[in-house]
Amino acid sequence: MRPILLKGHERPLTQLKYNKEGDLLFSTARDKIVNVYYSHNGERLGTYTGHQGALWSVDVDPTSTIAATGAADNTIKLWEVRSGRCIHTWNFPTAVKVVQFNEDGNMLLAITEQRMGYQGTVYVFPVIIDVEAKQAEEPIIKFSSPENKFTKAGWSYLNKWIITGHLDGTVSKYDAKTGELLQKVVVHEKEVTDLQFAPDMTYFITTSKDKTARILDTKNLKIMKTFVADAPLNTGAITPLKDYVILGGGQDAKDVTTTGSRQGKFEARFYHKIFEDEIGRLKGHFGPLNHIAVHPAGTGFASGGEDGYVRVHHFDKSYFDFLYDVERMRPE
Repeated sequence: MRPILLKGHERPLTQLKYNKEGDLLFSTARDKIVNVYYSHNGERLGTYTGHQGALWSVDVDPTSTIAATGAADNTIKLWEVRSGRCIHTWNFPTAVKVVQFNEDGNMLLAITEQRMGYQGTVYVFPVIIDVEAKQAEEPIIKFSSPENKFTKAGWSYLNKWIITGHLDGTVSKYDAKTGELLQKVVVHEKEVTDLQFAPDMTYFITTSKDKTARILDTKNLKIMKTFVADAPLNTGAITPLKDYVILGGGQDAKDVTTTGSRQGKFEARFYHKIFEDEIGRLKGHFGPLNHIAVHPAGTGFASGGEDGYVRVHHFDKSYFDFLYDVERMRPE
């Protein structure tokens, strides 16, 4: 499973995103640019330039017409995917940490950072999937969590709820129409570093610096599965076709030097989704893995690291032929 290495950024990667068909791969990093590649061979189609700060998040609508980016320059920008032209900009008082389209592509979810006296806030903007249309300036929903800093957020199935992860390790569920807080549960001991949904959106995975990842039921936020790693986790994704999850992270450079460890544990880790056992690792990055995205068809995945590289993996035949032997693989 030899990876394709993409060196399109000069700074650490922050997020990767496949489009709905899986033929395009978008990447953001702390170097102010967004890159888009053909996912099958890594050929770069182009670069979107215009932000004046580090990029934190990217998403693309279901028709691959418009892409959205959130950045440390306190803006969200909408881009025409085909030409790379910026078609709209929203301004905020603090950095934008997450952007995500809903299933229909007609609403955009965003969260801003809690900083400089401003509260972290969730916004929902209406979006028209037309590069010539005039976009609305004001959000249709806006709510804050004064006592609990947002770190991650995402849409549930049918756009019913907005699920958020927080700095204190909790996960919350809000009504997507009113912004009302419906439920909050303690999931991790430290901050939630990633939150990604399964393809059907009925459950999702969270990761944390406490070296665990957990799968939760979207409807009631019940913890269904727990995966334990030996290093802080920055990202986790659920794979289609096979019952696996892929986790990534690693020790920060300062922690590697203070603990005396020569290995930062910079691998992509595969766990069985049902039995919670680790079944394999893939090495390659020279720093912590910051984000993992799985191809929507389940044929591969991409990882972005602190080393500035994107590694695109296409699963080979042995991945699909592998059968999990409970008696042989599970520890007694």
